[in-house]
Amino acid sequence: MSDQAGYGDIRAGVQRLCEQFPGVYWREKDEQRSYPVEFVDALTEAGYLSALIPEEYGGAGLPLGAACAILEEIHRSGCNGGACHAQMYTMGTLLRHGSEAQKARYLPDIASGALRLQAFGVTEPNSGTDTTRIGTRAVRDGDDYIVNGQKIWISRAEHSDLMILLARTSERDASEKPTDGMSVFLVDMRTAVGNGLTIKPIKTMMNHGATELFFDDLRVPAANRIGEEGMGFRYILDGMNAERILIAAECIGDARYFVTSAAGYATGREVFGSAIGRNQGVQFPIARAHIQTEAAAGMVWRAVDLFESGAACGAEANMAKLLASEASWAAGDTCIQTHGGFGFAVDYDIERKFRETRLYQVAPISTNLILSHVATHELGMPKSF
Repeated sequence: MSDQAGYGDIRAGVQRLCEQFPGVYWREKDEQRSYPVEFVDALTEAGYLSALIPEEYGGAGLPLGAACAILEEIHRSGCNGGACHAQMYTMGTLLRHGSEAQKARYLPDIASGALRLQAFGVTEPNSGTDTTRIGTRAVRDGDDYIVNGQKIWISRAEHSDLMILLARTSERDASEKPTDGMSVFLVDMRTAVGNGLTIKPIKTMMNHGATELFFDDLRVPAANRIGEEGMGFRYILDGMNAERILIAAECIGDARYFVTSAAGYATGREVFGSAIGRNQGVQFPIARAHIQTEAAAGMVWRAVDLFESGAACGAEANMAKLLASEASWAAGDTCIQTHGGFGFAVDYDIERKFRETRLYQVAPISTNLILSHVATHELGMPKSF
């Protein structure tokens, strides 16, 4: 399916919504280091954040391509979907692996916005991207699990009612495979904070709501375990392709924002009596950024097609994320260069978008790990770690 097929109305609707949140809105949030509550509420009310939740649970029941169109347009319009994009895909773990009772209890409220499921607790200070070495433990105690440990780089934890948490329920060395022995839990943040869960904000170069979490004898009902005990790593992996494709779509939106901004500025800005866009030294880098963006977009939609057809798409999802994140970064660099000093001025929004898009060469998976995945799984080369 082409990215334009059937999504024109969705794109137009997102654009209209984003017009209500111009650059000054985002600059104020940046300056105050505050969460864009009004923007998230507007997206929720319009039904965009529940796009992937089935209709039977109150969502729109749309395919992944529609969600990609939504996030791309948010970023193309100069807004930032990073404040709430997890509401779209984090619920996938619950949807695919939760019990009927769990889905019936939580998904309708997530779809309506009555509950926010934004937090995804996986990464830890001492394990990084080697998820098999996480140390957070969940020990069964009657009808509860007692959780102890630490997580880091958990986005939006302060603005989420629920969190998907990955913890070890048996030691790594006691399992047949390193990926065994981990379980997934749905944590109610509203009751957990102050009762065994402490949230510590981390100030970063962008206003992304990053936090560090500390678990000290936090009790989580056994009824909140998702799926079978010890199968959590597989459940988490199951949703990563969708996450990477959606993030890639955001990067395409960023890249198109930068290209459009650069081309518009180069066309209107006159120096030495003519538009700077007449100069090939200015014009050609913008054209190259556009070409790189469109090539990356093609890979994103190839991954979408495979995902929606149920075919294996791990390599394509990874390649789409790598190409899109690098295209957005290159387009941002070109946009700043085109604007000269104004590219660094806060009022132009370029520097904000530049900082925001840089994140996606690191998260949710780094470029080097993508290269390693392709080298070993697609090219048959020996594993490098």
